[in-house]
Amino acid sequence: MGDSALGVAGLALLGVLAFASAILLFRVVPRAAFVVWCLVLFFVPVWIGAQVGSFFAAISMVTLAGIAANVTRMRFALPDLAIAGFAGLGAILFAVGQVSLSAIVTAVVEWVVPYVWGRIVASRVSSGFVFKAIAVCATFAAVLALLEFATGRNLFVQLPALGPSYSVWAPLQYRGGLLRAEGAFGHSIALGASLALSTAFVLAAAWRTRTHILMLVIIGAATVVTFSRIGLITEVITIALCVVLLHRLRTSTRIAVLIIAVVAALVVVPLISDVFLDAGAEAGGSADYRVDLLQLLPQLKPFGSSDDWSSVTANGTYLGSFAATIDNALLLIALRFGIVPALVLVLLLGAGIVSILIPHRATAASIGLVAQIPALFSVALITQYGMFLWFVGGLAVSLIHSRDPSGEQGGVSRFRVHPLALAPGSPRS
Repeated sequence: MGDSALGVAGLALLGVLAFASAILLFRVVPRAAFVVWCLVLFFVPVWIGAQVGSFFAAISMVTLAGIAANVTRMRFALPDLAIAGFAGLGAILFAVGQVSLSAIVTAVVEWVVPYVWGRIVASRVSSGFVFKAIAVCATFAAVLALLEFATGRNLFVQLPALGPSYSVWAPLQYRGGLLRAEGAFGHSIALGASLALSTAFVLAAAWRTRTHILMLVIIGAATVVTFSRIGLITEVITIALCVVLLHRLRTSTRIAVLIIAVVAALVVVPLISDVFLDAGAEAGGSADYRVDLLQLLPQLKPFGSSDDWSSVTANGTYLGSFAATIDNALLLIALRFGIVPALVLVLLLGAGIVSILIPHRATAASIGLVAQIPALFSVALITQYGMFLWFVGGLAVSLIHSRDPSGEQGGVSRFRVHPLALAPGSPRS
């Protein structure tokens, strides 16, 4: 055996030992598992990972380790059965050649696995700790995003290109001549939407009003410098829903948030308008592109991926131009798996909307997820954003069955079946 082969075998052995050690640590200290997961989610790009047959991003590997270490007995809820049915149907469609291998791998590794992790976490770690861990990591990620915008340099793209997606996500973006911050998320939209999703956890965490306001200002400013319309829109929706529906939010915090929101609107709206005006055709073109995507609707099938439409022209539009990127998560799911599987996710989102309207049942996770619904019609589930969204979906289901769904008491979830629970379901903005 040559030296190179020995080197590869040694690295493989070290990798196995490291993975086993992580599982042992995560089992003994579940809070450590969640902290590590949050750190990887917010600060490790998706091109950092390891080749194990296929390439696995670091966030996927940590999620799998967290599940393996903390798997526990719990009762299934109706959304769990729906997600299991979605995954099972996808597997059957793949077996009969109606779904591609890449589509089914993405669905399992990047969607279902994070959802399962969200379901498990609430039974092993107090919801109050989960809220604070996400809020703190999101705030630090926001600080780095502001530094990125101020200096014009992204530290994360200097990390080694250990995966095939480096060339896709490493290039920096500009709008109206200004750098769009993207942090470790590989794209400004992914960062903006993830920060907006994190806002619900900031407000749900049991902190004083001034802490809430400081974090909101930092995260809000970072969302602005992504210059992502969907990030800004979902940020506003998240804050509005939290102020109205988080019943344990202090009155002083509600008032302070409303005042800050008004002041921010007076400052931010003119700035954003100027940037998009300077961006001109680039910003308008990305909006037109999303409207053009609707021409793909006739290509959908009840089950399985659509037929090859790369050479089809509809209403003067060459549909093959959409082959590389579909900035509509639900449409993309329907194109890959069929109308029926996509409708399952739509129905679950509808149940989520109903769940937050039930008095005292809205949680940080369900509010954050419902606020992301506009994004699902205009953004693909790219990089860590998609995995974060599905994790929050699993967490939302768990918290709906918790003794203390708001999480302020820090109680661990007790699971029971409940019909009103939530699960979630290129890039331009």
